[in-house]
Amino acid sequence: MHDQIREHMEIIGADGVHVGTVDKVEGDRIKMTRRDSGGAGFGGGHEDHHHYIPISLVAGLDGDKVRLSANGNVAVTMEEEAEGIAIEDDPANPDDDSGVGETDMGDSRSLG
Repeated sequence: MHDQIREHMEIIGADGVHVGTVDKVEGDRIKMTRRDSGGAGFGGGHEDHHHYIPISLVAGLDGDKVRLSANGNVAVTMEEEAEGIAIEDDPANPDDDSGVGETDMGDSRSLG
């Protein structure tokens, strides 16, 4: 199926949310266009270069769209730098305060 993924196809999550745009397929990853690199919700230092997403997340193709098996908000947490480092683990972004990957557990005190 990955041989059918073409440049400029839209990448969407299982929920239909835009995740990125295909630049090209490189090995077992999809290289996304630079303009989508800042859209993952990660702070400074992640614009103006390519991000990658594992091709194993592709659930199928729907016309000119690449549909992922994960919802958009989950898929962006799986984006990688060119070196294969997960963006949220990238030491070049120590001040990431995007909240992506974090959950709010609320108040855990019992009521009564």
